[in-house]
Amino acid sequence: MDILAIFVSAIFVNNILLSQFLGNCPYLGCSREKGVAVGMGAAVIFVTVVATLFTWLMQHYVLDPLKLGYLQTIVFIVVIAALVQFVEMFLKKMVPPLYRSLGIYLPLITTNCAVMGVALLMQRKGYDLVTSLLYAAGYSSGFLLALLLMAGIRERLDTCRLPKTMAGTPIALVMAGLMSLAFMAFKGMAQ
Repeated sequence: MDILAIFVSAIFVNNILLSQFLGNCPYLGCSREKGVAVGMGAAVIFVTVVATLFTWLMQHYVLDPLKLGYLQTIVFIVVIAALVQFVEMFLKKMVPPLYRSLGIYLPLITTNCAVMGVALLMQRKGYDLVTSLLYAAGYSSGFLLALLLMAGIRERLDTCRLPKTMAGTPIALVMAGLMSLAFMAFKGMAQ
């Protein structure tokens, strides 16, 4: 499979948020403003790609040779938590406004099922390291795309008059469902 097909498949056809429904907490929580969405998306891209690298290496050079596959989930969580702590310290020191705007959602990347899902999915599919990293970059870029689309829609919805019962989270959930339906049209491209 060539690089372009890997990215198109991971970003559009198998979008981690809109097709596989993983990582919805930061999707709804960090999609109110485009700047915050870009920051969260960039953090998820970094953590996902680096976590995939380290988890792939841990799986193939530590867990499999020592027959410790039953520790996979625990080891992957520790790796992801360490990476998130690194990102959190970096943002706190270098980009304080972004650190404050991400709030509680930055530490929640540790338990973001999208990051863990990509790491586990790459192991389950048995991809080599390069293919795993390309898919991780594609999946997390799809995460960023979905965040940016939702942020744009939510910023536009803030200027619209909505019934009080639909304002805030209800309309965001409706829009997420409609975006998911739209992304399902890309499934036909994979056939």
